[in-house]
Order: sequence, then structure tokens, then C-alpha cells
Amino acid sequence: MSTKPLKILVSGDVEGHFTTLFKRVETIQKKNGNFDLLLCVGDFFGRDMSAWSQYKSGELKVPISTLILGPTKSELEIYYSGEEGEELCEGVTYLGRQGKFTGSSGLQIAYLSGLDGSASGKGNDCSFTPNDARSLTAPIVNDSGFKGVDILITSQWPKDVEKYGSASKRGEGKYPSSACIAELARVLKPRYHFAGLEGVFYERQPYRNHQVLLDPARHVTRFVALANAGNKEKLKYLYAFSIVPLSKMDTTELVKQPEDVTECPYVLSNVLAPKQEEEGQQFFYDMKAGPPTRGRKRGSHGDRGRGRGGGGRGRSEEGENTQGEYQEKKPRREVQPAGPCWFCLGSPEVEKHLVVSVSDKAYLALAKGGLVPDHVLILPVHHHQSLLSCPEDVVKQIDKYKSCLRKMFKSQDKGVVFFERNFRTQHLQIQAVPIPQDSIIDIKDTFMSCAESEKIELAEIPKHSDLKQIVPDGAPYFYAELPTGEKCLHRISKHFPLQFGREAVCEPAILNMPERVDWRTCKLDMDEEKELATTFKANFRPFDFNFA
Repeated sequence: MSTKPLKILVSGDVEGHFTTLFKRVETIQKKNGNFDLLLCVGDFFGRDMSAWSQYKSGELKVPISTLILGPTKSELEIYYSGEEGEELCEGVTYLGRQGKFTGSSGLQIAYLSGLDGSASGKGNDCSFTPNDARSLTAPIVNDSGFKGVDILITSQWPKDVEKYGSASKRGEGKYPSSACIAELARVLKPRYHFAGLEGVFYERQPYRNHQVLLDPARHVTRFVALANAGNKEKLKYLYAFSIVPLSKMDTTELVKQPEDVTECPYVLSNVLAPKQEEEGQQFFYDMKAGPPTRGRKRGSHGDRGRGRGGGGRGRSEEGENTQGEYQEKKPRREVQPAGPCWFCLGSPEVEKHLVVSVSDKAYLALAKGGLVPDHVLILPVHHHQSLLSCPEDVVKQIDKYKSCLRKMFKSQDKGVVFFERNFRTQHLQIQAVPIPQDSIIDIKDTFMSCAESEKIELAEIPKHSDLKQIVPDGAPYFYAELPTGEKCLHRISKHFPLQFGREAVCEPAILNMPERVDWRTCKLDMDEEKELATTFKANFRPFDFNFA
């Protein structure tokens, strides 16, 4: 299935700098040929509106079909004369407060104007409510045939968008990020999501829209935030790309995963669920009536109107409501050990002489019966059974320890294997075993070979995967992070060899220590353990983040 790609431009906040924007567009088109459409996020209008009258009168021409969002500031409402979906001047169309635009090319663009007004519960010309966002998600939440939309444009950023990705330079941000927009993006699964308002350029690594090993592969989403037009710092405010509409793409091509893909930063939320007093039943949609619509200051029209772009006139779509996927979640209870725990740091059972580094959320301890002298465990200070059950702040500190260990072992010309077995254990233990540099090349094949001999299905998962997105909470598993950056996972069903991780690392191609597979044969007396702990502390201290 092949079709000609559409050439799209997207701009950040224009703020009245129309000539700056359109001259830049003309320059790009002279060099690269004409583009099909310009989308503008953030505030299109601003305080300096001297040039607008020239565009309205036709004295100056808009060089490209342009679609814009609504205002985020009340003083800019006066420039949005006319109805939603109508041209404000020749070539510039105001899309409206929210809706979905489908061009004759098949390109689907979902849009939500304004700032998140969830706190007040009231929407107006400059803000939206959960009801407004829900009007976009309600028609498709239970549609098994829904694949996603091509583009989502909002002014505000979605909440948690930087999770699993690189950090932006927005700092605290001019505006709080929106949980409503995050849930909207999670449900609509746009291939591109553009936002503005923050005055910075940020292109996040693409994130996947499916759970690895659990769901069929889906396309990825690319989130891009754009700076203000003509900004003095010369940050990128105009983004050019080509796109074949999702509806016309071959599935195999559509779902290809780039190397830097991450897990989806958003989790299922009830933020768009109807309130009990609105719908009669909390966290479920009322199937008898569609979602409440947003009041219109400039008249109430049943249709959204039409915009220009994508090679011709398009249509906006709103559907009837269906039962949603939102259901009230009960607060999770903290799991407590069934009896005395050998690894909770505050427990009298802990062998304190093995502890080699302590922070507030996690700590390091020498492994009892370690494979090599610097074989250590990374453990949470408080009781958490597995990596899946750890709060985010605990996981971050565990990752810090991993990073420090990698640096230390690299300085010793070694790599490090991390593995966890969430099976017949009470307390999370991440084993960290250093291996010789020249054996790293064989590590993946060795693990896979051991798995095959044990009749275990050990799957390689993407490097940027988040275990919490793949394995259900409470499910048993074996998980390994290799020094090559590769990750391996086995979902345990009934039986699993408890020493599998040690067995693989002890293979001839790695440590060549088959006699040390069983930790009980490797135990030392307390004086020997104390001596090893003292040596490890001295070697680790220059790399320990607690002393940075």
C-alpha cells in the first residue's frame, strides 16, 4: 500500500509574529518545494498585532494553508471572531476548541485548545475540562479496530512526558503539565504530538503504544514541543516532516520500532472518567448519553465546521459515547514480610557486616556465598518484594547504584551483569556480578544457551523497556540486564531453577566456575566476609553517589 507522503510544517507560539513565521515558511518552500499544511500550537495571536490587519485585508498573503488552536489568554479572545472551523483571514483557519479533523488525504488531526481547567471544573474560551477531552476519547475507548490518529496538537504539555525519555530544558515550566492531555495522548495514540507555550524546543525519544510481549505491536508516538516564533535564543520553532496517513500505510511498515524507542510515559488514569454526580455511576460512562459538550461563546452549532489542509477540505468527527475503560482503583496496600526478613535494613536479621553502602531508599551488600569477591546485591531499605512493587523513588536510587557499579567495574576493565528472580523470594535482591571484559561478547549467547538447556523461554526485550509495562504486578519472573545493554526476561509459570542466574554466569565462556553455582558451597567465615567488605568499600567509595 503506497501513497504520496504529505509535507507538514508545525510552528510553536507565533504570538503575533506573523511576518517572521510566514517569511520563514516561504524560504523553506523555495528550497524544498511547497508543503501541504502548517499547524500552529500555543498562542497564535499576541500583543503586537500591527501586521494582522494586512493579512485580513489581503494586502499580505498567507503562503500556506494554516490551522490554528484557540487562545490560552482571555485578552486574545477578541481575535477569534466567527465560528469554529471558519477562516479568520484567507489561508488561516481556527480549528475550534476540540475535535478531530480528517482531510481528503485521510490525514487525521485531533486537537484540544486552551489550558487545563480541571482545577476549577469550568471550561471557557481559554481553557478545557475533562469533559472536553473525554469527547475525543469516548467514541473510541472500546473500539477494538481503532489504531490511532496521525497528529495530536495541544498548547499545553502532557504530564510525565519526560518519563523514560531525555530531560527537557523547561525547568519548572511556565504552565503546569496536564494529566488530561496525558490521558488523551495515551488513548488516541497519535503518531506525532505537538505542543507549545514553554518557549523551549524538546523532541522526546519515540515511545511505544503497546506492552511488549503482551500486545500486538503498534506504531510509536513522537512528542515534539516547539519554541516561540522568532525567539532571541534561536531555538527551533518550526518543525518539518513528511507523513503518509495511518489509514493508508502498510501495517508492517507502520509498526516498525526505532532503536531508541522507550515505554509509554503515561499510565491508565481516571482523570477523564465522568464524575459520579454527572453520570450516576463513578468511573463509568453513561451509555445512554454522549459526553457533555463545551459551551460556545460565539453561538452553539452542532457541527464543528470544516478546515483547510491535507490537500483539500476536511471534516471534523464526534461520536456517540460508549462504555469507557475507566474503573475506580483501590489503593495498593504495602506488602509486609510473612516473618523475619533477612534483607529489610532495619531488621535484626540483617548481617550488617556485609553492608557496604547505604542510602535512604536502597543499599548495597556483599552477596552471601558470592561468585567472586565483589559480587554484591542491590536491595531496597524497606520491604519490597520485587522491582515491580518498588515506588519510583526507590527504583531511581537502585538505578543510581547500577550506574555507580558500572563505572567502578569499567575502571577495572570489567563488565557487570544484573539479574533478579522474583520467585520464592520475600525481598527484592538484584544480583550484580562483574565479569571479564573479554567475556562480554559471549554473555547473551550464554544466557540463551542455558535457558534452552533448562527448557526456559528467555525472551530478549527492547533496551528501553520498562519492566512495569511488560509484567503484571505480582507475577513471578526472571530478569537480566547484560553489559551489552540487552535485557532478557522469562515469565515464570510453575517451575524455575533457583540458581539459573548463577548457573549462566558460571559457564566456561564467562567465569568458568561450575563448582560455584550453589552459593552454599561458597560461604566464608565472618572474618573473611568483613575483610572483603572493607576492601569493596574502599574501591567503591570514589564511585558512590552518596559521597559525591
